[in-house]
Amino acid sequence: MLKPFDLNLRHLRALGDVATHRSLNRAADVAGLSQPALTQGLGKIERQLGVSLFDRHSDGVTPTEAGTALADRAARAFALLGEAARKAGRGGARGFARPERLMTATQLEAFLHFADAQGFAGAAAASGVSQPAIHRAVRELEQVCATPLAERRGRGVVLTPAGRAIARGVRLAAGEIAAGIAEARGDAGDGGRIAIGAMPLSRALLLPRALSLFLRDAPRAVVDVVEGSWRELVDPLLDGVIDIMVGALRDEAPLGVDQVPLFTDRLAIFGRAGHPLDGGRADLATLARQPWVVGPAGTPLRTHWETLFRDVAMPAVPIECGSVMVIRGLLAQSDLLTLLSPDQVALEVSAGMLAQVGPDLPDAVRTIGISTRSGWRPTRPQQRLVDLLHRATAETRLQENG
Repeated sequence: MLKPFDLNLRHLRALGDVATHRSLNRAADVAGLSQPALTQGLGKIERQLGVSLFDRHSDGVTPTEAGTALADRAARAFALLGEAARKAGRGGARGFARPERLMTATQLEAFLHFADAQGFAGAAAASGVSQPAIHRAVRELEQVCATPLAERRGRGVVLTPAGRAIARGVRLAAGEIAAGIAEARGDAGDGGRIAIGAMPLSRALLLPRALSLFLRDAPRAVVDVVEGSWRELVDPLLDGVIDIMVGALRDEAPLGVDQVPLFTDRLAIFGRAGHPLDGGRADLATLARQPWVVGPAGTPLRTHWETLFRDVAMPAVPIECGSVMVIRGLLAQSDLLTLLSPDQVALEVSAGMLAQVGPDLPDAVRTIGISTRSGWRPTRPQQRLVDLLHRATAETRLQENG
């Protein structure tokens, strides 16, 4: 499988020059390469991809659809590297004017292994590259960025703030190049890989439905589903580790994150079937005297729960738990109550294991939707999955009046 940093960055960067000038000679001058070197470099990329990037003719070259796609993604990748280098260099020594032009694929790949492993030994073990080679690549990248990217702390090595900025930029750039490879290859590719951050609600009905539809159309695609809370998933989203987050949206999107609503989720109170309050419409004062299992303080669901009881005595919470699976099991075997989305316990309610308890809660609502990085441009498979999330919303939600 062709990886982003299997491509020569200098030749990849020159794609844009060739596409702009429609001439190998002029592009070679702009890129600082000889015309034979550029021709050989582009030929190698074409062989690696298995597609033609340019149509050659007597008066120059014309980019193919594949060439245009890869050149565009490459330009985005180098822009991300440049932005990361500028962030890393703030307050530091004056460095090169365009450090991203000096970075090599070997340096960037080695640095990502180092950043992921948080050490030279771990990076060497994960990559199969020697520790001295990893160390050399990291030090070379520090010279290019004119700032320390790692520092010793105790017996280990950690990334500096500049190092974290560079790591994020490298991951995002790698994602753009990977998208360019997939788009250039078209149907000849392997279908691509999509990483989804799944918050608790999305795992019950919405995401399984969307994925089942998606795999019918893209059987060769690989989808990684990463479970977690919003706090656990937002940094991987911004780092480019995951492409899409699905779940409860924030009231205000944080910097760098775009949010698209899918539906409004109305929370409800649940307990076991046969609970002493099952079948009635107990008021809040009665519910406040019951034991509860709810999520940790500071989570959106816990905030909704605390708001529910703001005018009465706060109930006892013998168990705090963020796992819906554990909560469902506890409810079935005790008299604990909880506040959840009906989607999250739909199977247990339909099976007669759990039941809604207490009154309807018209004010306990939250918006469920899709979060992506600002400026994210999806590949065709990624856009298809986003479209199917909208379709799955219509197919899995009970239609609400008003």
